[in-house]
Amino acid sequence: MLFYGIAFAIVFVLVILLMPLMAKLAHKFDFTDKPTERKKHKAPMPLTGGMAMFIAFSVGFVIFVLISNIFIEGVDPAMVAVLGGAGLIVGIGLVDDYSKGKGKEFPVWPRLLVHIGAASLAFAAGVRFTGFMNPFTDQYVYLVYPLQYILTVLWFVGLVTAFNFMDGLDGLSGLLALVSGSTFFVVALHMGQPESAILAVILVAAVAGFLRFNLPPAKVYMGDSGAYLLGFLLAAISLHGAFKQATVISLVIPMLAMGVPIFDSVLVVVRRILARKPAHVADSTNITHLHFRLLRDGMKPGHAVALIILLSACLNLASIILMLVF
Repeated sequence: MLFYGIAFAIVFVLVILLMPLMAKLAHKFDFTDKPTERKKHKAPMPLTGGMAMFIAFSVGFVIFVLISNIFIEGVDPAMVAVLGGAGLIVGIGLVDDYSKGKGKEFPVWPRLLVHIGAASLAFAAGVRFTGFMNPFTDQYVYLVYPLQYILTVLWFVGLVTAFNFMDGLDGLSGLLALVSGSTFFVVALHMGQPESAILAVILVAAVAGFLRFNLPPAKVYMGDSGAYLLGFLLAAISLHGAFKQATVISLVIPMLAMGVPIFDSVLVVVRRILARKPAHVADSTNITHLHFRLLRDGMKPGHAVALIILLSACLNLASIILMLVF
């Protein structure tokens, strides 16, 4: 546990140190989120929280995953692919953030292609959904290769989109990632998966440092780059960890751990399709997502965040209990 504690401390402190510097750079180069009719903050907000988290995560990754593995058992290609995919995700997110800061909407197809490319890189390195254990025969059912690829890409792209959707209130997306990442750490320890555990620790540390500046009232935003990063890394950790057991319970654990963003995003997409609106375009009425519906019903933003995080914590606790019982 000392190893995990040191990793957490280094990444957490690094984010704390990076965040003010990144905020100054954001203001200097006008890399900010401007107030609009849909966005109610009063002043331009730095969009560099995601970049600070990525830098700190990368440093922790190199020290505690790559270098430590070199001296123990060699570098796992899957781990390199996770960092490479995260870099691609953050890169396209920064382009998206810059476009929005200039009042332009970045096209959806380049974003989607990069998301699929990052997921494909992880898939090629072995971070994938391969099948499941048949509970009636206790035999592992391997899915055909094309179906493995489709399900893996859908999982990555779906979670990247889900966490981006949830980034609508100060602290919300970060807190959801913090809760889910903590659950994956506990699950990885229980299942004897040290690589997944250390990935979860450095992710949680990066998010915890970011939240120091993003909890209400926020001083910096994670931007699309940060939301994409959280979704991608949680997808990778779950596929490299919990899903690998492939029992019925191990399939349920990630679904519950990220149940709030998953279920909310699915409902939003279905509503938009039924209303004949583009699924990827933000709703100008701000009433489709759970957090916006709570605000519409009169709840204060801080209370809405607290309620959603409480719901997520209950689902995560349920996933841990299921793991321990079964």
